[in-house]
Amino acid sequence: MVEGFSLDPAISHDFPDCQVRFVTAKGLRNGEEWVATAQAISNLQTEVADGRRALYGEEHPFTTSWFEAYRKFGTNPRRSRPSVNALARRMEKSGTLPRINPAVDTYNFVSVFYGLPAGAFDLDRLAGHVLIRYGAEGDRFAPIGAPDSQEVPKPSEVVYAQGSQVLTRHWNHRDADATKVTEESSNVVFLLERVDRSAVADVHMCTAQELLADLVRPHADEVVLNVIEPETPDTTLAPNERAFPHPGIR
Repeated sequence: MVEGFSLDPAISHDFPDCQVRFVTAKGLRNGEEWVATAQAISNLQTEVADGRRALYGEEHPFTTSWFEAYRKFGTNPRRSRPSVNALARRMEKSGTLPRINPAVDTYNFVSVFYGLPAGAFDLDRLAGHVLIRYGAEGDRFAPIGAPDSQEVPKPSEVVYAQGSQVLTRHWNHRDADATKVTEESSNVVFLLERVDRSAVADVHMCTAQELLADLVRPHADEVVLNVIEPETPDTTLAPNERAFPHPGIR
């Protein structure tokens, strides 16, 4: 099982406002019905359909901050889109969120609801410490749906990696098949990301993290919240009081 997550010093230097918030769920029951998530998705789809809620589009600062970050590390954000933008566009076209399994559906809902990139890893499929860093020689990536492929990330790309195994490409554009969350996953770490504090305030990150945790808690034996950013670039996914919002945020 994974030891923890860290920001590489080069990423902290180049993206000094970045932040990743974690919700770690142990004893997750991903095969049962998650009623609150299903209702939240239904409500969101209805509100979008009748015009009461607009999704975060390309012109919103939340999204443009990621477009700017992608361009900074050499990725065209309209060719390889940040995950939150790709998901919002998909929902705008179809009118619905894609349904995969309850855990994935939950972080997808929080992603489009709060306009933040979100994801998750099956902890039991992780073999060591995960580092958020630039691509390196020897890196290999097999995307979801193509476990036997061997993509080679660019050296300028920001990736999540354990050793030479890349878990995400273009920061959050695409995930690896090996660590995907399935209905059988029983230990999962969810994450929410920010790249620019002037676009996304700490309070917004905290509120999104707490809602994600609230949706997960009824279906897990233990839920722990954590955060990494340049000032505190490491976490072992153990209990961390810094991860919780101040009273009154919700």
